[in-house]
Amino acid sequence: MAANSRLTIATHVLTWLALAQRRGREVLTSDQVAASVNTNPVIIRRSLGDLRRAGLVEVRRGAGAGWSLARAPEEITLLQVYDAVGAEPPFGLHRTEPNLECPVGRGVRPVLSDVYGRVERVMRRELADTSVADVLRETLMS
Repeated sequence: MAANSRLTIATHVLTWLALAQRRGREVLTSDQVAASVNTNPVIIRRSLGDLRRAGLVEVRRGAGAGWSLARAPEEITLLQVYDAVGAEPPFGLHRTEPNLECPVGRGVRPVLSDVYGRVERVMRRELADTSVADVLRETLMS
């Protein structure tokens, strides 16, 4: 089972835009961002579209075209990024109903739903407490 990397890609994009901004480069093309992520620009454009709809980046068309942050990196939380890209919850239940005549099958879904709900609440708190500026700072320190 592959992990969903949409949050990671979007955070990388925003962090790269924040570094470019810090270095006096307000706008980057999707090709420039894709080179940092080492992926296809089409994937980056999809991610940038999600981020634009959430008001986290803006696009400039025409001469000097490209993408830039719509807010200061300190004002963009990873929770906003997570919600913008529609990242999936960290865990999911069975796709089909378990055998309800089995004592485990009968009770496992409600128990795991409760546990997974608690995990997601903690995860969302951590994401809300971390900004793109935090990621950039820690990235440059490593």
